[in-house]
Amino acid sequence: MGIFFVLLAAVLVSISNFCMRRSIDAGGSSKAYLVVQVTCSFLIMILLNPVRTNDYAWGWQAVNLGLIGGLIFGILMWGLGKTLEKGPPGLSFAILNTSSVIPAIALALLFGASLGHTYTFWNGAGSMLVAFGLFWAGWSSTKNANKAVWLSFATLIFVAHVAFLVYLQWWAMLLRTNLPLSSLLPFHVQPMNIQWFMPSILFVAAAMQCVIYALYERRIPKGAEVYYGILGGITNGACTFFLILAPQRASAWENAMIFPIFSVAVILLCNAWAQILYKEKVNWRANGLCLAGIIVGTVAWNTL
Repeated sequence: MGIFFVLLAAVLVSISNFCMRRSIDAGGSSKAYLVVQVTCSFLIMILLNPVRTNDYAWGWQAVNLGLIGGLIFGILMWGLGKTLEKGPPGLSFAILNTSSVIPAIALALLFGASLGHTYTFWNGAGSMLVAFGLFWAGWSSTKNANKAVWLSFATLIFVAHVAFLVYLQWWAMLLRTNLPLSSLLPFHVQPMNIQWFMPSILFVAAAMQCVIYALYERRIPKGAEVYYGILGGITNGACTFFLILAPQRASAWENAMIFPIFSVAVILLCNAWAQILYKEKVNWRANGLCLAGIIVGTVAWNTL
């Protein structure tokens, strides 16, 4: 189920990215779009959890963990905006998505197979192909990447994205009360009173976007920014819901590849609408290499 959820999340975030593109095409700014989008995503997350479950019980443990996750997510979004301002978008997104191969390695080293995080030779080979393909696709779409400021922000989003994805999988482990406690898993969160974890993440991210918008753009958002921001917020909120849910439903063999699969699916879908609707040139050979990496990394070759 983990792979199904990340594929669904990829479809939703590709729609959200398209809405952002349309908002900017209409003369809007990324800051105005994001403040509407993330605020709307926060409201959508409340509808998904806790309204959907009809469980409004407040649990400070889950809320506090959500606030920490939201801080990481907010830093990631702020850093991504600065990275896109300072340097080439293609290479920026390539670095962001390439980071998705790191969490599985980190979790396998930290927790190991006994706690559900296996990592085989084929997972590594597939991840390397995915990383190379993503970087190739981004590099081929850029003209200038020799900026020290851009590189510092690119490093920030790489680290923040890895931290956020590792945090989501760590959260999934906290919910598994059958796992033994350790220094890296010091407590368990009972699967009750956790409905506010997801909204807490987006609450912090939305608050950070509002502050950034108030500091840099003191105006009322345009109609197009509001319209596309709401559409993007609905799809982004649903995407975040499934992205957080995926590690909780993933099997041991899915843990190593769910986030690389998500990144590749997003790239493929966004490239598809970019070529069809905007006639952009797409490096499909690089995309094919990413797809080959997913196949290599997910098939249980030792059982064939």
